[in-house]
Amino acid sequence: MVTIADVRRLALSLPRTTEHLIRGRVKFRIGSIVYVAFSRDEKTMGFAFPKEWRAALVEAEPDKFQMPEAADLRYHWVRVRMDAIDRAEMRALVIEAWRMVVPKKVSAAHLDRR
Repeated sequence: MVTIADVRRLALSLPRTTEHLIRGRVKFRIGSIVYVAFSRDEKTMGFAFPKEWRAALVEAEPDKFQMPEAADLRYHWVRVRMDAIDRAEMRALVIEAWRMVVPKKVSAAHLDRR
C-alpha cells in the first residue's frame, strides 16, 4: 500500500515543490497552487487532473477514483483511494499533477535529466 511518506518523498524531489499543513491536511504545492492534497485521515489523495477527463476516469474505475467534493468541482481536481494504487501508479499521478502546475521549461528540464 502507498503511504503519505511515499508521496512526500516523491513530491519533495520535484523542483519548486513545498509541503504545507493546512487545516490538518498535508498539501504539496508550487507557489500557491496545490497539486496534491490528502484527506485528514490520509485515506484519499486529491491531485491535479484535467476537468474534461475526470468523469471518464471515475467512471472507468469507480472503486479507485472519486470526483472532488462539491466545493472543488470548479478546479482541475480528482481524488484517489490510497489503498487502491501501487507505487508506480502513485508516481505517475503525482508527476502528472506536478506537470500541470509547474512551468513547462521546469518540468522538461527535470524530466530530461531522469
